[in-house]
Amino acid sequence: MSTLHIALREVKIGFRNPWSYSFMVLFTLFSLSLLVINVQYFSRGYSSTTASMLNLTLYLLPLMTLLLGAFSLTAEKEEGSWQLLSTYPISTVSFVVGKYIGLSTVLLSIVAFGYGITGVVGFMTGKGLTADAFGLFFSFTTGLVLLFLAIALVLDTLARNRWQALTFAVTVWFFAIIGWPTLLIAMLGLLPYIWIKPALTALTMINPAELVRLFVVIKLGGGAVLGPEYYQWVQWIKHPAGAWIFVLLCLVWIGLSVGFANLIWERSRSRG
Repeated sequence: MSTLHIALREVKIGFRNPWSYSFMVLFTLFSLSLLVINVQYFSRGYSSTTASMLNLTLYLLPLMTLLLGAFSLTAEKEEGSWQLLSTYPISTVSFVVGKYIGLSTVLLSIVAFGYGITGVVGFMTGKGLTADAFGLFFSFTTGLVLLFLAIALVLDTLARNRWQALTFAVTVWFFAIIGWPTLLIAMLGLLPYIWIKPALTALTMINPAELVRLFVVIKLGGGAVLGPEYYQWVQWIKHPAGAWIFVLLCLVWIGLSVGFANLIWERSRSRG
């Protein structure tokens, strides 16, 4: 059984899950509400309106991704599906990567459907986002989905049951999204001034939500609002190769997370 078979199986399970359709409706309504905000307070580039739209997306999408992804591997443990699958000639890495690809397909389909409806309505009314802004918002949501889904797989491998996976998912979402500004200020306030910029870079790298948000804000032209501590970020992101560097960083982040999940799952598999 190959990675492709696992991915296709996960896609079928995902689209049979009523939660997927609930989130699809929720995200579609959410996307349409963003369109209404854009119609009422239309502006180009980065503004308070686009900042509000980014923040609203930042609240919803990581939580949606973590919740849908949190039960994937733990369900295999609780329902005994993994015991059956492990009797087939399938490697752990094929299983984990197949799970990731399948869940990514389901989640990105939800995002594409929501943005597709929004794009059609915006085109028909003549009040939609510009093509560049629409592309950046889609890239923003895609980055959030792929990065937080990698985190969800790690949480799944650490959790013993679905309730524990749910607790882990909500905790990560709270600290990465809600509590992040407070934690960042508190930690940086304890450091000498010379260490602030290196620490800020390191802390940003470990929070995928902040990493993706900074990239989109700078691409929208809002680098000036970030402050002098982010001057180097503005420089490399605005560089012609900045988008490729960002994609490479995301791939490294995903690879490390999926690799760690595979390592933990393989150890639990060897121990029975």
